[in-house]
Amino acid sequence: MKSSLLIAFLCCAFSLTFAQDRKLFEQKKKPLLSVRKTGPYIGLQQGRYRQLEFGAEMQFKQVKLIHPKTHAVNMGFDYNFKENVLGYSAGYWFKKGRLNLTYGGSIALRSNFEETRFGIGPAIGYKFLPLHLQTGYMFLTPSESFTNTNHLYISLRFVLINDRDYNWRKRNKK
Repeated sequence: MKSSLLIAFLCCAFSLTFAQDRKLFEQKKKPLLSVRKTGPYIGLQQGRYRQLEFGAEMQFKQVKLIHPKTHAVNMGFDYNFKENVLGYSAGYWFKKGRLNLTYGGSIALRSNFEETRFGIGPAIGYKFLPLHLQTGYMFLTPSESFTNTNHLYISLRFVLINDRDYNWRKRNKK
């Protein structure tokens, strides 16, 4: 009884606190220009093992003078020639500002053609022009025999943008 009253009180207090803040309910203006960029990437991933990466990336950027935001999704595959390990990955990252770090994560599937492992992991990086340097940790499903894949890694990707779509916001004329 006491815990349910406490939860009800906290919910009411929380909603009343945020109801007073009008900025939460105001619609923010969309940026005047947004850009969608797509293209392939090639990269090198180094951890315990070295892997070559290929894939495609799509970036969504809001062009603003202060605090521009960039979101990106990517899909790709990597291969380790020495250990004969193939991997597929899909990821997401975002960057707030021009010179800030990128934060994101990925899901992965790794196979040595006898056994398969799935994983998920966070990543942090820095993007400068077409280069994106990322480091992260991949939490993979446990395995006794299939251990020749990277958990902790650093990766350098070169993204070749070959398509740009510009979207201009329509202004209301007075």
